[in-house]
Amino acid sequence: TNRSRKKRIIEITSYAEVVLTSSAADEAHPAFSNLFIQTAVLEARHAILCNRRPRSEEEHTPWMFHSMKVHDADIENIAYETDRDQFIGRGYTINSPRVMKQKDPLSGSNGSVLDPVIAIQYRIVIEPQETAIVDMILGIADTKELMDMAWTHSQVILRQINAVEADAQLYSRLAASIIFSNALLRADVTTIMKNQRGQSGLWGYSISGDIPIVLLQIEDSAN
Repeated sequence: TNRSRKKRIIEITSYAEVVLTSSAADEAHPAFSNLFIQTAVLEARHAILCNRRPRSEEEHTPWMFHSMKVHDADIENIAYETDRDQFIGRGYTINSPRVMKQKDPLSGSNGSVLDPVIAIQYRIVIEPQETAIVDMILGIADTKELMDMAWTHSQVILRQINAVEADAQLYSRLAASIIFSNALLRADVTTIMKNQRGQSGLWGYSISGDIPIVLLQIEDSAN
């Protein structure tokens, strides 16, 4: 949110290093492991696609993607980077990379790079008192085709439940608070400490207690 009286031009840059293998294999031979990663920039989808070239016919390798979307702001430029050396720069560090100090956009390199990363950079304009929403998305699938099917399936599901993208984002935030305990939505600590019963105390109400419990309070009977 731009709380000033002037329009602001800002850059938002994502960054992550690509592994696509077990942590043990990456830690044992990181440089060798990186040689098998291929990256591709999909400008039409504002995304980067990565996969690991199999070292044998029997090896099954997954695909991953990274996308960034900006809503409610004017976009001046979108740039991409998949080469870690290009991103950080000689003489710089990961905590203070060269791209954070240069005026030029990301180089857009992709393909077979020595040290693969995924980075997307947006330069956007936010007008006074306006708010922009930025979505950074990471995904992984067994095959590239499955990834395309997942996108199509998500659109079909939204249509079936008569929901729009904003609804889906709301549902995701609600789900996150259920799966990962949200302290802001829990009872006061003193109330929780008064509980003297265990999980078996729920069984008389036909509640197993094996999955998260949500207490919903309806304010209007019409709802």
